[in-house]
Amino acid sequence: MIPAIDFSAPSRFASLPPRSSERFARPRVAPSPHGEQVRTEDGRELVLRPIEAGDVAAMQRCFTRLSPEDIRRRFLHAMSELPAPMAQRLCRIDPALETAYVLMDESVQPAEMRGVGRIYVDEAIDSAEFSVLVEQDWSRLGLGALLMQRLVDDSRRRGLGELWGYVLLENRPMLQLCRELGFVQRMMPDEPGTALITLKL
Repeated sequence: MIPAIDFSAPSRFASLPPRSSERFARPRVAPSPHGEQVRTEDGRELVLRPIEAGDVAAMQRCFTRLSPEDIRRRFLHAMSELPAPMAQRLCRIDPALETAYVLMDESVQPAEMRGVGRIYVDEAIDSAEFSVLVEQDWSRLGLGALLMQRLVDDSRRRGLGELWGYVLLENRPMLQLCRELGFVQRMMPDEPGTALITLKL
């Protein structure tokens, strides 16, 4: 079970749950009128908030900064661009069946999207599929874990029984993160090189 962040702690910034790997630092989080202020150990700040319909351009700009490897790990196949209709669909979610959080860098104008995490609910099987992406220059700072924790919390709030996702075996940082957060990994015989990651809620 992943403990919730305790905003009653004396420190202005609360910490993520401890992890076994020292590769992941712990971003500090504090409430904000526009979301949650996140500060990484190297001093950079982001705003964690729900995705908005107006985030389309920021999402497309974020896509242009991804490496081909990042794109394949997130979308499980190669893509040269993020078409506007797809970006619009990703930003205009159905809150009854989807949750999406973004990490926005407001130190630049226009604000840039540095990470995104989302779930798609399948009511028929009482579960949700997750996906998480953090821009390479902001990776290994605990931001992926922060997004995953919010998705787990939201899935539990919805009363779902399981959270799951497909992860390429070469995506070792994500597999390690999921293990640290309590997910179980199973191989996919029909999909070589891909693992099914599940967390019972």
